[in-house]
Amino acid sequence: MKTLTVRLPDPLAAQIEAESRARKLSKSDIVRERLSRATDVRRQRPASLEAIADLVGSVKGLPPDLSARKKHYLKAGYGRKRAR
Repeated sequence: MKTLTVRLPDPLAAQIEAESRARKLSKSDIVRERLSRATDVRRQRPASLEAIADLVGSVKGLPPDLSARKKHYLKAGYGRKRAR
């Protein structure tokens, strides 16, 4: 196991210390637990179309099959800077 030194704001350090005392675990165990819980939550959350549903179709003038034929359209010039 590797050692990592971090600097925490006083309120967070106090919170970890209080939880450590209450649960009779080391501060390292509390921090490891919190970090693994945070990464587990990120892995479990699937990307949701609902988060961007209001943006879908909001750009006018794009081809309707852009997502299916992106390579074709990239060769045609979509996504490249135009001369002004």
